[in-house]
Amino acid sequence: MDALVLLSAEGFAHATGAAAGVATMWRRAGAVAVLVPADPGVPEVAVVSDLFAAGFRRASHIVDVRESPIWVEAGAVEALAAEGDAAAGIAALWQAEGRGADFARPETFDASVTYRHLNEALAGTGLACGRIGVEFQALSVADFPLLAKALSPAEIVDGTGVARGLRSVKSVAEIGHLRQAVGLAEVGIAAVKAAVAPGVRRSDLAAVWREAVAAAAPAKGFSGAWEYISVGPDPWGGDAVAKAGDLVKIDVGCLIEGYTSDSGRTCVIGAPSRVQGQIFEALQAGFEAGLPLLCPGTPLAEVHRVTQGAIRAKGFGAYARGHFGHSLGTGPGSEEWPFISASGGAVLEEGMVMAFECPWYLTGIGGFIVEDQVEITRD
Repeated sequence: MDALVLLSAEGFAHATGAAAGVATMWRRAGAVAVLVPADPGVPEVAVVSDLFAAGFRRASHIVDVRESPIWVEAGAVEALAAEGDAAAGIAALWQAEGRGADFARPETFDASVTYRHLNEALAGTGLACGRIGVEFQALSVADFPLLAKALSPAEIVDGTGVARGLRSVKSVAEIGHLRQAVGLAEVGIAAVKAAVAPGVRRSDLAAVWREAVAAAAPAKGFSGAWEYISVGPDPWGGDAVAKAGDLVKIDVGCLIEGYTSDSGRTCVIGAPSRVQGQIFEALQAGFEAGLPLLCPGTPLAEVHRVTQGAIRAKGFGAYARGHFGHSLGTGPGSEEWPFISASGGAVLEEGMVMAFECPWYLTGIGGFIVEDQVEITRD
């Protein structure tokens, strides 16, 4: 590839160091874009929403910034005198920008403007006829023809694997965000475990989680928390009231600068039943078998094989799970590629941060999960 074009909000943030802005909320391509040439001597180009352009320039290392208007009417009017004529002053600012009465904003955003900027950037960097990797995973079938036409005559190929591979290996700063996020989540988990008792509702435990995290959250960087807490024999629904013998599954995460943690614990109120104990023992065996393999050079398919084999060896010969964990980052959910699966084909590398999990959700018994995060280091 001569260059990589990133279109997703998470790809944009990773490449630029700045937030993508609100126009990406529809998960449609063309709200923003980043052109990253393979030659490090050729400057990167970012296409950003006009609303976020000033903030982007402050946050990002990228110098070549091109703007695309979105639906929000906004502007900088610091030079407008407080007691002056608003209409005349703003008209003068618009005139300086070259904006006339025919200016119109799109309903949300206009992908064709973003793609035109990309086309011009390719021409300006001598890559108009190059082989351009595009983050296909961020494109719908409806979006693709417009992009392909706009970037013609460049050869368009799928750059998703390169983009997600780059995101899978974390920088020191990213690892710091994830370490802080999981530390904060552990504070919330401890509070939930302390609150587990007969008579407590699922919603009560969720409130404990939220309040504990909010109280311990840093003043800067905290960007949210999520929970999948279940109580009792139904791991999927309802505001169940806990009673003796019930399982409480705690699957939770916190976000720092958009990077999410993902941790899982299983509690029982009182002594576990024989069935509960056997199932948890099997999951713990799988976890303990797979954990030592999480080191550089190990194929994730091997971690999956060993983990599933250890669970099956405890008497559950047909137990099957598609993956036993995943990378962590800034995606729209809590799970990112690569996955600890039989079919993924990826190999662990130093600098990856993985969530390793052994769950089982059994209606009639309850939800089980053992899950931690692991930074893959040299040793």
